[in-house]
Amino acid sequence: MPPSPMQVLILLAIALMLYPIARILRRTGHSGWWTLVALIPVVNWICVWVLAFVHWPAVDKPRA
Repeated sequence: MPPSPMQVLILLAIALMLYPIARILRRTGHSGWWTLVALIPVVNWICVWVLAFVHWPAVDKPRA
């Protein structure tokens, strides 16, 4: 059975949501793979709080 148009739209919306998250994580010096955490309902909120208070390598490094 092929996917319905609604299923395709949902997958497209998820992909469009994860791309900016990956870009933000890469700019902060973290791996883009952390975007997979955004797919886990409760864990994603915990990770947002952790990222809010953790050391960001790309932002906190001394500039030469």
